Amino acid sequence: MSTHNEQPLEGAIKAFLRYYNLEHRIDEMKLINGWESVVGPMIAKHTMDLHIQRKTLYVKLDSDALRNELSYARSLVLKNLNDIVGTTVITDIVFR
Repeated sequence: MSTHNEQPLEGAIKAFLRYYNLEHRIDEMKLINGWESVVGPMIAKHTMDLHIQRKTLYVKLDSDALRNELSYARSLVLKNLNDIVGTTVITDIVFR
């Protein structure tokens, strides 16, 4: 007697990611890749580094004035980035 364990590729990939607890890493990459669409190309051009650690997005900028302006819009940027992914990936943003 043979058993078939057939499923669509999408389902197999999701199961793999869930089994190895990698879904959050994929969500983090989606969020980082969506940075330019949220802040625009001008701000993205001045962004030197983005990384996530312990649900905090660290953003390195090359402009003090831009860093100051973004700190005022922190909550809006945070909400829009999480909306891209569809779940809460980050809870804070630190501009450096």
